[in-house]
Amino acid sequence: MTEPSDRVGEVIEASTTEFVAECYELYGLPPLGSLVSVGDAADKTFGIVYHATTASVEPGRRPIARGKDEVSEEGIYKSSPQLEKLLRSEFSALVVGHGNSEAIHQFLPPKPARIHGFVYLCPSEQVKTFSRSFDFLNLLITTSLPVSVEELVAATLRQMGQAHEDKQAFLKAAGRELATLLSSDYSRLRAILGRIAPE
Repeated sequence: MTEPSDRVGEVIEASTTEFVAECYELYGLPPLGSLVSVGDAADKTFGIVYHATTASVEPGRRPIARGKDEVSEEGIYKSSPQLEKLLRSEFSALVVGHGNSEAIHQFLPPKPARIHGFVYLCPSEQVKTFSRSFDFLNLLITTSLPVSVEELVAATLRQMGQAHEDKQAFLKAAGRELATLLSSDYSRLRAILGRIAPE
């Protein structure tokens, strides 16, 4: 079950395949590859964070350098507290499933997430439950995104691996699934496996 403390933002744009959320805290972005959810226990949509930005709240207006006379980055924000209101952090999540308290389905939901829906960073138990199946990997490797799909898949598996007691066993199982999905594309498979190998 998600708690209010796990809430990281609010949906500001949504489609069947993805949603964009604005963070409540500047720089309060979930890591690349994180599993997030929006909705309640009866109708929940799951997404994987694939892109994040921090920019001016006014389109086309870029922030200007302010730290010439400051000794630290924190000093910039202390001397210009209005920056918290002039900047915003937001992230995009690729929809990889939906479900309720009884079942999780790793395919696209029948309708998009609601605008102003609360977005939660999934807790470890929910990540573990979701990642018992690797069906979501097919959605990831066949999508077209503004970021490297290989980097996203690897980041997702590293994030999910942290929720499992035996991280290496999880990553090996994921590697076997990827070997099947990418059997005709060895270079992509090698790129992903190289990024999830033990450090």
